[in-house]
Amino acid sequence: MCKDQVDSISFFSSLPEDITFKIASLLQDRDLCALGSCSKFWRQLCFSDSIWHSLVTNRWPLLHSSLSPYVKTWRRLYFERHIELGIRAGSVERFMKACSRNESLEVGDYLQAFETINGAMFGYEDIQRFLFKPQMNVLLNLVGVHYCIAILGIRGDDLVDVLRTCQISNRHVCVKWWKLGRWVYGYRGRDELLFRWVSLGDLATEEDGSVLGVLRRGTIHEVLRVQISAVGHKSIPWSYQVTQRLE
Repeated sequence: MCKDQVDSISFFSSLPEDITFKIASLLQDRDLCALGSCSKFWRQLCFSDSIWHSLVTNRWPLLHSSLSPYVKTWRRLYFERHIELGIRAGSVERFMKACSRNESLEVGDYLQAFETINGAMFGYEDIQRFLFKPQMNVLLNLVGVHYCIAILGIRGDDLVDVLRTCQISNRHVCVKWWKLGRWVYGYRGRDELLFRWVSLGDLATEEDGSVLGVLRRGTIHEVLRVQISAVGHKSIPWSYQVTQRLE
């Protein structure tokens, strides 16, 4: 270790405890672990349970958790939950890939994937880490956007900025829904096909929520079918039916 590094560690070690604690509490998990490897002083501080408890509550505000006899530190809980959500996100990705033919997905499968994310109580950071990757299927990105708006209450410019940072704001999806034909003088007319092309960025700022409303309601009442697809891909024929189960 060079003299400058030693002097730097000595300087920070001489700071008041509340100052060094504040510095460590501002860091994210990777930076905190890196800082903890610098010296014994920083290791004791960065692995402090109070700091990791703060990280847990900030990352997962929807999680009401306490330590169990099997998970005795908040740091361990943090990393175990991080790994668990990564595995859960991977299972959702595989499920949607198995269900989507020609890049199209039926709304029942879409809602099953959405409820898996909701049931696991993903946080905003988890959505960004696991579902906002530009190399992913855009339908997975859509699930993440929908979850942020409907469950986390994040929308508008704040969400658009994150979508731009993740380079997915200009990705488009097409939502199609078929409505039962209207009855006129005892005769039912032809079923009506409606559709919307929309970018993920526009979806985040949509004021009337019409597209997400269609996805949320699914096939009820007069809506016979709802299908989501990536731009440029064709619909799946009515006769094509595949049932998948999400593990």
